[in-house]
Amino acid sequence: MTPAVEASEQVIALIRDNEDIANHADGCDTETLAAAEHAMGLAFPPSYRCLIEALGTWDVPPKEFLGVYRTSARGDVLLGSVEQTLTARSKAGLPADLMVVMVDDIWGYVVLDTSQPDQDGEYPVFAWNPGLPDRDSMERLADDLGSFVLKECRQAIDQ
Repeated sequence: MTPAVEASEQVIALIRDNEDIANHADGCDTETLAAAEHAMGLAFPPSYRCLIEALGTWDVPPKEFLGVYRTSARGDVLLGSVEQTLTARSKAGLPADLMVVMVDDIWGYVVLDTSQPDQDGEYPVFAWNPGLPDRDSMERLADDLGSFVLKECRQAIDQ
C-alpha cells in the first residue's frame, strides 16, 4: 500500500470514529466510479478512489470534500467531483486536466493536476482560481490527495 492510500485509510477510520461530527455517504461501486471517470475524461488516483469507494462523499465541518454520489432527487446525475469539475470547465474555464476535489472560500477550487502523475499514479493537489494568470500561479497544497485530506480532516477534528 502506498503512503497516499495509507493516508486515505486513516481518513476513513477518522471519519467513522467521529460520526458525531463527521458525515459520509455509503460509498461508490465500480460502475459508478467508471461512469464518473468517463464523464470527466479523467482517472481517479488510487488515494481518491479508496476514499470514494468507502465514503462516497464526506465532510468534517467546516471542510466538505467532494466525492462521487447520486441522490434520488437528481437521479442518474453524478454529483460531487464530477458535477463541480464539469461546471467549472464550462463556467470558469477550468483546464480539462484538472479535477475539482473541493470548493473552498480561501483557495477557490482545490484540484488535482492529472497531467502530473507520480510513480504511484497520484496527482499533486493545487489551489486553482479562475482569475489566475496561468498554471504556474497555482499554489501547490500537497503531493497527493490522501495526505492533503488527512491533514485537513485532522485539523477540522482538532487532532
